[in-house]
Amino acid sequence: MLYFTRWKALAIILTALVVCLCAVPNFFPEARVKTWPLWAQRHLVLGLDLQGGSYLLLEVDSNYIKKTKLDQIRDDARRALRDAKIRFSGGVAVRGDAVEARISEPADVPTALSKLRELSQPLGGLLGSNGQRSLEVTDAGNGLIRLTVPPAAITERIRQTIEQSIQIVEKRVNELGTVEPVIQRQGTDRILVQVPGLQDPTRLKILLGQTANMEFRMVDETVAPDAVAKGTIPQDDELVPEVGGQNLPLKKQVLVSGGDLSDAQTAFDQRSGEPVVSFKFNSSGARKFAQATTEGVGQRFAIVLDNKVISAPVIREPIIGGQGQISGNFTVQSANDLAILLRAGALPAPLTVIEERTVGPGLGQDSIEKGELAAYVGSILVIVFMLVTYRLFGLFANIAVAINVAMIFGVLSLLNATLTLPGIAGIVLTVGIAVDSNVLIYERIREEIRGGRNAISAIDAGFKRALATILDSNITTFIAAAVLFYIGTGPVRGFAVTLGIGILTTVFTAFTLTRLIVAWWVRWKRPQSVPI
Repeated sequence: MLYFTRWKALAIILTALVVCLCAVPNFFPEARVKTWPLWAQRHLVLGLDLQGGSYLLLEVDSNYIKKTKLDQIRDDARRALRDAKIRFSGGVAVRGDAVEARISEPADVPTALSKLRELSQPLGGLLGSNGQRSLEVTDAGNGLIRLTVPPAAITERIRQTIEQSIQIVEKRVNELGTVEPVIQRQGTDRILVQVPGLQDPTRLKILLGQTANMEFRMVDETVAPDAVAKGTIPQDDELVPEVGGQNLPLKKQVLVSGGDLSDAQTAFDQRSGEPVVSFKFNSSGARKFAQATTEGVGQRFAIVLDNKVISAPVIREPIIGGQGQISGNFTVQSANDLAILLRAGALPAPLTVIEERTVGPGLGQDSIEKGELAAYVGSILVIVFMLVTYRLFGLFANIAVAINVAMIFGVLSLLNATLTLPGIAGIVLTVGIAVDSNVLIYERIREEIRGGRNAISAIDAGFKRALATILDSNITTFIAAAVLFYIGTGPVRGFAVTLGIGILTTVFTAFTLTRLIVAWWVRWKRPQSVPI
């Protein structure tokens, strides 16, 4: 156990050195680090509780999800019955928590049930194993068919909406240029957003509060102003408020949706110099937009964002390049915000801010100072204890612990991890765990000496027989850290990350590195007794 080949010893030293060097960028100003090569720019990011910032807890509108799900089922049911040439009276409509369709001919009811049941799909994931489906189709009698969405299907839809919303929220927050935001799911229908360094969350709330559902629709020029005022418009039209406050009669048919946009950027109008948003469609959107503008020359088309008309220009000529611009008395910031929303995509459901906190940098600095003080005091006490109890071997253990802490910071920097106050607590706890492994080894060496072994034999047996105990204790702690990471959220995960990394580095330093130091000392001194 005390014999190391030259290559093995070199590998251990190089591993410790390289990992420790990864922590070096944290000791230099960020401006200087940015001048370094990209591979050397990885460093720790202080969390919300250390450098201050904004904390938002968003909740998805479950009623909106349920409504859109029922509307989708209504449209699908109507289409399925029409394709099957089944007549229905009174239309297919949403009534309460269900969609109802009344079949005109009783003989068509079995066929209608069969066609509508094709709309039901097995629920994915664990729910699918229970045989639950996305839709329940029942015969209510007298030709009435009722389609209901079970609670499990609504829960699954909310889960999918949250996952999609997290990706879009992350894109929007990253567009603001913030550093290492934390965006994660909390519970079944909430999203936690932490943005370190952002002291004013007003703009962030505005960006996250908009679904950014953009549509391009034609204005119905045949509707008279009096009819608009009375609300007596054709069935295929819809009154949509304009930004100025007036209502415009728009065709319900969506010519092109925001999902067909491939890019959106802030620009300036060449004639007026006002800020505008230039956009570009993908190939499918460009084709549909070209067709719509070719057929609608001389007519107005409306650009609708979240059910509000932000612009309604006249089509002067066909737009076949798949590019255009949106104008509407924008400021530079509002134009930039709209471009951010369009690039990130539309949210599948509205998000509501239900909790908001702003942490000032002063509180974070106070946390850093107290965390440092706790780390210093704890480390000094551990160092003194090891020196007093184990003398020279205690010094070996202290050297290994110092390298261990440096390696933890190196690994965290390599991962660009976010360091929080609980993370600092995890590092301090790791110091105690690290010396605990050395205590096990040293006490085992003492037992071997009391059993009559000579110095070198006792040291070798102490390391060999303590290895299983060290591995058992660290593996069980690592399992607990893994459970905390996968089940916990926010600060709990930060604690779990530093603890887990600390356990891995502890096994390396407390056993491998300490053993190498002791082996070098034995080879140099050839001791007849162990100073322990």
